[in-house]
Amino acid sequence: MAESSVPLSEFIMRPDTAAITLRYNSFIETFINQHPYIRLGKLLTGNIAIAYVQRDRLTELIRDIGEFYVSILSVVLGPLDLPDLEESGILRLQQQPYLNLRGQGVLLGFIDTGIDYTLEHFRYEDGTSRIQSIWDQTIQGDAPAGYFFGAEYGKAEIDAALKSADPRAVVPHEDTVGHGTFLAGVAGGRGTGAAAGAAPDAEFVVVKLRKACPYYLEYYDVSPMQETAFESADLMLGIEYIIERAAALGRPAAVCLSVGTNSGGHDGFTIMEEYLADISFLQGVAVCAAAGNEAAARHHVQGRLEKQNDAVSIEVTAGEFSDAIRMEIWNNPADRLSVSVKSPAGEIISRLPAKSGTYFETRLVLERSIVRINYFFPIEGSSSQLTVVRVLDPTPGIWTVTLYGDIVINGEYHAWLPLTGFVDRDVEFLTPSPNCTVVVPATAIGVITCGAYRTSDKSLYPLSSWGPSRLPANVPDLTAPGVEAAGIFPGGRIGNMSGTSVAAALVTGACALMLEWGILKRNEISLNTYLIKANLIRGCDRDRDLVYPNNQWGYGRLNLYNTFYLLRGTI
Repeated sequence: MAESSVPLSEFIMRPDTAAITLRYNSFIETFINQHPYIRLGKLLTGNIAIAYVQRDRLTELIRDIGEFYVSILSVVLGPLDLPDLEESGILRLQQQPYLNLRGQGVLLGFIDTGIDYTLEHFRYEDGTSRIQSIWDQTIQGDAPAGYFFGAEYGKAEIDAALKSADPRAVVPHEDTVGHGTFLAGVAGGRGTGAAAGAAPDAEFVVVKLRKACPYYLEYYDVSPMQETAFESADLMLGIEYIIERAAALGRPAAVCLSVGTNSGGHDGFTIMEEYLADISFLQGVAVCAAAGNEAAARHHVQGRLEKQNDAVSIEVTAGEFSDAIRMEIWNNPADRLSVSVKSPAGEIISRLPAKSGTYFETRLVLERSIVRINYFFPIEGSSSQLTVVRVLDPTPGIWTVTLYGDIVINGEYHAWLPLTGFVDRDVEFLTPSPNCTVVVPATAIGVITCGAYRTSDKSLYPLSSWGPSRLPANVPDLTAPGVEAAGIFPGGRIGNMSGTSVAAALVTGACALMLEWGILKRNEISLNTYLIKANLIRGCDRDRDLVYPNNQWGYGRLNLYNTFYLLRGTI
């Protein structure tokens, strides 16, 4: 059966179908109309198109439209963590009778692992739900209009389920991981203590991300058993869904992004990051992103070649049970770098000339490993060079990738291993750098990027990712409490979580209060992500012995009360 005759909803769910992202223009529109092997799914804000193609036609597509794989393929993202309202100034603000800010009328948007909608923390006093809608991408059912897969459940259906003796028989949505439920509670849970959220009167729009397709799990060397591996295309669709639901309801929305990846240039130029920059301009929308927990992960290294023909070695270890090494090396547009590879046993893959689009693969003679090298340049957007070095079934020990300066004007290079959870714990750089470890898409221009700190001694969370981005831009923007935070897990269990996801959820709740004050109470109806970020960083707490902004703390620690104090002079 021809691809064009298969219903789009069925085509999308095939295991051999891959989602791609394209900048939509007249050429792409005409191309899609003339080539039935590519199917248009959804047009997003900023003229970004989500399209679908069979994996065995990807090479043909790349050839026909003149793009590199890395420009249009999804990346694979994972959750960044597996609050303290008083410390961040939120509780004091909630208690101000003059302002009376609790998030009423604002939507909290979460694109994550779902939510336990049965918990009382997400319900009103009369038992009805505070959730306006759920789009579960993992369930086949009545998809949202224009989205073609998954199942959507509106407030009426959720309320009916809550009245039922068996709610899951009516709305079969579940959060089997707990990450999304916990963060939703931090941002907007009702109750006291661990159940207290920053915006307890806000309502929710929730997207549960589906698992990445087999093609992307294979392409990024992620185990097929990894359930919390998601595609950037599905994340973008989830954000667009929340924006559309907010517009339909006439509500402002604060969106929390708590997934990330080390794939990409960390410079704001991926299509996903450009999309977020466009979203950040929308009136009545605030986008908060977790900076990541990669500072101590030993997954980044950087350096500089001083002149042409210089060489520098990057050493990475592999353990006895490591399945793969995947390394992305990025350098500036003016430079041209090439690589060689040396195995722990001394077998050498000689310097491979850097030619755009090169794909090289060899099986070692004396070892079981397979080495693959790809060069891509110039990458659309940043014009950078990307070199991908992959070693499948690596011999245990130290692998050496040597960089050579074919052309050196700037000389700076960065290399990243996959995100924690997507790479064996024994795979790490021998001489890592904690700088430039903020994950994608938190490196997007415009979003509010959140690091994490411990409230008890006001120390930075040791894993909280450091900036800057490769642009370079100052990230994170600020930090918020995110160490051993108490919260709610599915089933109502009280537990703890640490990491920048928690900090981002808390800041998302703070943004909901600002949106209520600015948009709904009409004190500043032009509020968007950029303006809210400016107000938040202005009100941050800062230590006298530090220079701000800096790569660890950004502009300081969130203090929402102080933000409003500066906005209104006195409270």
